[in-house]
Amino acid sequence: MHIRSALAALAFAAATPAAAQVAAPAETVQTGDVDRFWTAYDAIRAAQDPAQKLALVQSMYIDKGTPGLHALMAARRYTAQQYVDAIGNWPKFWTSVRPLTARALQAAAPLSRDIEKFRQLYPALKPASITYAVGVLRTGGTTTGNMVLIGAELALGDETVDVSELPEPLRTRLGTFFKSRPFANNGQNNVHEYVHTQQQDSGELLVGRIAMEGVAEFVAEQITGRRPALPLYTYGPAHEAEVRDRFRAEMDGDAWGNWLYNSADNAFGVSDMGYYVGYRIAQDYFARAADKKRAIKEMIELPYADAAAVKAYIARSGYLD
Repeated sequence: MHIRSALAALAFAAATPAAAQVAAPAETVQTGDVDRFWTAYDAIRAAQDPAQKLALVQSMYIDKGTPGLHALMAARRYTAQQYVDAIGNWPKFWTSVRPLTARALQAAAPLSRDIEKFRQLYPALKPASITYAVGVLRTGGTTTGNMVLIGAELALGDETVDVSELPEPLRTRLGTFFKSRPFANNGQNNVHEYVHTQQQDSGELLVGRIAMEGVAEFVAEQITGRRPALPLYTYGPAHEAEVRDRFRAEMDGDAWGNWLYNSADNAFGVSDMGYYVGYRIAQDYFARAADKKRAIKEMIELPYADAAAVKAYIARSGYLD
């Protein structure tokens, strides 16, 4: 990904507003949706009529949004009404997170270096775009095709974010998340999502989705030297046998409740343990491989929707031995 010169230019252009678009020949980092959200936010907070609030978020934010914003909304099924409701119901959250979202360009600054390191590990790397936009608290990062979509209201947060108005279990889940200081880990998050743009989708296959997320975690760590400071990476090593045994028992099913995109109300009492299992499988697979670059290629290009192929990969890793 050749965005080094564009990001370097922004680093020296102190007068450039946060709404700037960072362009390169094939890839783009966009942050303009963040500023447009706050302009719409102020107008919505000043309006009294519910219909006017809805019209404002539509005309000032959604209609003017980038393809990345529209893809984020489609991926998480965000609606104009959800934005209006969130703005009205959680003013303390938005007040606390607002100054943090201004750090989007700062957060993207390491990206050019990380993508060059990624290309060295995986020469077949395909270009992707990165869009920072404000969502309705349902993702800090996701992908659609060759688009990395970062939910700025989550990914750029830290322990200062006020979650007191949020409903449970969202309050507890995001409270834990923000205590992990996601802004400090934004580089890893960007690369994790960038890995997903190179992978095949797993569909609804639990074992495939766990493998897919784990490869993204492991490759992102190889590039950035970081992992998220989340409880799953503390709980996992302390309960390795228990986690491995439950995974072995449930891996052929299609129930994600104990493993992925969940609250702490599950068999482990810790969210997203599937990320840990997938990471450990990738870690063991890489450790056993004589040709490390080939191992990265094999993991990224694994057909995750093919249960037999994924289970063969897990067997080669030795994780379940």
